[in-house]
Amino acid sequence: MKHFQAALFAATALMPLTALQAYAATPKDTLVVAENIDDIVSIDPAEAYEFSSGEYVTQTYDRLVQYDATDLEKLSPGLSTSWKADDAAKTITFTLRDRVKFSSGNPLRAEDVVYSWKRVIKLNKAPAFLLTQLGWTADNFDSMVKADGKTVTVKYTGDFSSAFVLNVLASRPASVVDGKTVEANDKGGDLGNAWLKANSAGTGPFVLKAFKPGQLLNLAANPSYFGGAPAVKSVAIRHVAESATQQLMLKSGDVDIAKNLTPDQIAAVQTSGSFKIESYPQAAVHFLSLNQKDKDLTNPAVWEAARYLVDYKGMTDTILKGQMETHQAFWPKGFPGALNDTPYTYDPDKAKKILADAGIKTPITATLDVINSSPFTDMAQALQASFAKGGIDFKIVPGTGSQVITKYRARTHEAMLLYWGPDFMDPDSNASAFAYNADNSDGHYQSTTTWRNAWAVPDELNKATLAARAEADPKKRDAMYVELQKKVQASSPIILMFQAAKQVAIAKNVSGYVNGALPDYVFYRLVKKD
Repeated sequence: MKHFQAALFAATALMPLTALQAYAATPKDTLVVAENIDDIVSIDPAEAYEFSSGEYVTQTYDRLVQYDATDLEKLSPGLSTSWKADDAAKTITFTLRDRVKFSSGNPLRAEDVVYSWKRVIKLNKAPAFLLTQLGWTADNFDSMVKADGKTVTVKYTGDFSSAFVLNVLASRPASVVDGKTVEANDKGGDLGNAWLKANSAGTGPFVLKAFKPGQLLNLAANPSYFGGAPAVKSVAIRHVAESATQQLMLKSGDVDIAKNLTPDQIAAVQTSGSFKIESYPQAAVHFLSLNQKDKDLTNPAVWEAARYLVDYKGMTDTILKGQMETHQAFWPKGFPGALNDTPYTYDPDKAKKILADAGIKTPITATLDVINSSPFTDMAQALQASFAKGGIDFKIVPGTGSQVITKYRARTHEAMLLYWGPDFMDPDSNASAFAYNADNSDGHYQSTTTWRNAWAVPDELNKATLAARAEADPKKRDAMYVELQKKVQASSPIILMFQAAKQVAIAKNVSGYVNGALPDYVFYRLVKKD
């Protein structure tokens, strides 16, 4: 049997690989993707805060303003057709698009927008800070955001420009859910949180048909999508952690796209001539962080030495070739305000001297948590080898993406190999994560790398971060972020190492796939299969 029907895919997606190899091609109306998606903790847009969940939310939900598949360079109308900003009064008024319906058939209302945002504030999950930074709280929300017919009026506090606020409202937690449907599935006052971990309630180009954590996401096209119905009827994203298995499935025709191949596998696939390799610059920066709850890792000399124990060139020339480049600042290259200086090189002798001059006894031992998939395990092994030469011994602790991230959020790690992408395309998104932490207490959870590593950021950096956020002049603002990055680059328990480039292997009969700099800018709705 050479072909199988789309209706059967949800069932067959759970079959072992050997069973699937009997099929030589995917259905023409279904896009099948092999990807590591075990980082997903939740797919509720009010809670989703992982790379893979961001990709999912974009397929199933819309925001009032958003970046779209047809033009990733500018902020475009989404569920609103227009908006009017008053910077002096700190208000923005949005006019909603007509004749938009949720997947349930319910029409979009201004009340749904207000409900969606208030729900984020009340649930107060990981991404809630993106909206609360606008001065919104559970107590004052009703006076800050109001619905009136086809308009939504937003008030905000703080020293922000309206351009900054619009970028916030284009971020993931600002996604609009079907208020009537979600309210109907409230269980014990959870605002539908449990239900939305297994269902979708959006206006997006796709509707969730099945989600099995660590196994698959199955999406069906929304034929009434206001931006035009997707060309394919369904998208099946299969969790495949092993890159070798992804390569095998691509070659055997069981998947159309493989997203996590190693450089060697990319080269082999490219040489075969049967597939195309597309490369997309990414906003994700990869770093090694040292938890300041571990007294052996608190001396700034350890932080400095660590910067000379990363074999940047060795890794980018081999295990990371084509997939990452050396980048030692928190804001990614290619965006305004980036610092592209790379002052650190691999020098274990210098690192040993730094530690010796500071009177630090070696070896220092620490666990290193890492996601158990490519390229992270290879990176961890390379770091283990290079750090050992400078007197720092890592014991690698592998785990699934969700396990590693959950541990990171709980601040129970010692050293951590991880990545970070901005929540929206403004340098404040990363500056707030890498250069700000005004309250380091355990009970004051923050979705930042500084808090998760228990680094009490110096007041100087905290104040500089707030000042850059408030600066209205674009050139001055960019210069302020460059200075911030120089300070974090010189002294911080977070060692920035690389910036990612996404290489995706795609069957030659597939076109229209769009992969932006963030997971939130991955789009399947324009995909066609010949």
